Amino acid sequence: MPTRTRFTIWRTLATAALTLLVAGFLTPVTAHGAPRESRPVYSYAQAIREAVWVDTGLDGDGDGRPDRVAADIVRPREPAAQGRKVPVIMDASPYYSCCGRGNESQRKTYDSAGDIVQMPLFYDNFFVPRGYAFVGVDLAGTNRSDGCVDIGGRSDVLSAKAVVDWLNGRAEAYTTRTGTTTAKAGWTNGRTGMIGKSWDGTIANGVAATGVKGLKTIVPISAISSWYDYFFSQGAPLYDSGPDWLSDYVDSPDARARCAAVQRRLVDEAPRSGDRTSLWTARDYVKDARKVRASVFVVHGLQDLNVRTRHFGQWWDALAENGVERKIWLSQTGHVDPFDFRRAAWVDTLHRWFDHELLGYDNGIDREPMADVERHPDQWATSKVWPPSGTRSTTLRPAGGTQPGVGTLGLRRGTGTETFTDDPRLSETDWAARIDTSDPAKAGFVTGPLTRDLRLSGSSQVTVTATPTTATAHLSAVLVDLGPDTIRDYAAGGEGITTLTDRTCWGESTAGDSACFKETGAKTADVDHTVLSRGWADLGTYADPGKGVPLIPGRRYTITLDLAATDHVVPAGHRLALIVAGTDRDLIDPPADHPTLTLDLARTSARVPFVGGTAAFAAATSGSADRGLGSGPLDGVRAPRGAYRIP
Repeated sequence: MPTRTRFTIWRTLATAALTLLVAGFLTPVTAHGAPRESRPVYSYAQAIREAVWVDTGLDGDGDGRPDRVAADIVRPREPAAQGRKVPVIMDASPYYSCCGRGNESQRKTYDSAGDIVQMPLFYDNFFVPRGYAFVGVDLAGTNRSDGCVDIGGRSDVLSAKAVVDWLNGRAEAYTTRTGTTTAKAGWTNGRTGMIGKSWDGTIANGVAATGVKGLKTIVPISAISSWYDYFFSQGAPLYDSGPDWLSDYVDSPDARARCAAVQRRLVDEAPRSGDRTSLWTARDYVKDARKVRASVFVVHGLQDLNVRTRHFGQWWDALAENGVERKIWLSQTGHVDPFDFRRAAWVDTLHRWFDHELLGYDNGIDREPMADVERHPDQWATSKVWPPSGTRSTTLRPAGGTQPGVGTLGLRRGTGTETFTDDPRLSETDWAARIDTSDPAKAGFVTGPLTRDLRLSGSSQVTVTATPTTATAHLSAVLVDLGPDTIRDYAAGGEGITTLTDRTCWGESTAGDSACFKETGAKTADVDHTVLSRGWADLGTYADPGKGVPLIPGRRYTITLDLAATDHVVPAGHRLALIVAGTDRDLIDPPADHPTLTLDLARTSARVPFVGGTAAFAAATSGSADRGLGSGPLDGVRAPRGAYRIP
């Protein structure tokens, strides 16, 4: 079957008679009579464009009236005339007016009657001609909606859930924001799929975690699974601001004037100490994974330093434990939509996924490999399941070397100590560049050159026993692939992509809504090392990850750091390194003090998921003990930037 259909922006429209003639072929028939692919048989230019305001049942802004959220709808005209109902693809976002969506920052635009003219992204252009409706929801407190933004809380999630309920006949909607004329969704069968990148995908996670009926699938792209883990990592603050700043950033002018009480709660109930409060518990979707009825197609960049990969890792594991149907794509990029790093394959795959999940087509996508992983720029590998069968955690032990801070990494327990002093001016890039050099700011432990490829797949943990000299201390642990490679330059402005001038078209266009988007290419960097997983913690959370306490200088503490999920092959000839240090510049905020920490190597270890487990690691490290030391600093991407505050 065709992998995709491209249309020029000014494609001539078919006549109404021809449209009605081919409408019967929306579900093409195979030799066995089963539909395999939806086809673009409906007119996008003649699609119905309308808006409704859905009653959420909340009064977040405290004005004494139930909040209504705006849902802009684009749906094919012909099925309704034929008495046929269509499924819905929905993107609920806070960004439709303030900031825009996609690589070209598109915003919603409207005609004089208030109906949608431009819907950002390609979803409506591509899927409406194929018999889907597209619904773009303004989250409460944004654009044309009532209520207040509450950063992933009840208002955010329930304002989107209410639209799913309305599509399934369980909620009220109105034709205007303040009027009394109701609107019914009689044109849909209620089968809904939610999609979105970043905050939008986060809302898809949150709505799925309510267990709402009618939501059949979600496609969260670079999405948050627990808002605490967006702002903190085991008590260590990731940014110098909290959820109140983010709420103010996306609030509509009306909401800013009405939502002072919500803003106050976002300050008071989210202390910068990093303590886990009830506010964060309410914004943790992982704990409710058991309620998820929808299938989940996860997409995430393995070098996403905005919504870090811990989010997809813990969500994926929780979904697996609850038997949720899943699929996953993992790229080498940072915070980037797959439309901008693997466009043709993405449109084709998404098309088949929605056809299977929302139209019920037996197109085989559920029998294909579960995981696609980018190994090198634009080079992809698949895994039947993820993590692959035979993946087992192996305990690696650091040991001292011939010079301070330059140790070894293997299976045997080490002895002695290593000492480093927190230097907030340095980052993981600096530590890795000087891995073979004695450096007072880090402790590094490295294998010899591998004799065969070694694949890590999943989430690691590093247990550290350390003695601080001050009452506060932050810890970082990173895993590094030491060896030459060409990778996507995730630290550059495009986070692994570069935007080109040529455009390609993905669906039908109108004068006000083009389906043509600028092409992109891979932005690459030649490096001598690649950081493949990271984790951070406030040592004061050693006893309770949800509450930090002052440390007693000179006392020994043990803490386990959760490292972000990854899938990475360390090639033969490369080395694998574990680095333990203090503040990772621009990725966590520094503590009040600049402590010196002494590691007890006998009580420090890493649990790393290798495909093949301990045997695979032992076989890959069974060669020469020569560490292959470099003659100078190792090149990597530039140090991560600190301006990652907007999911």
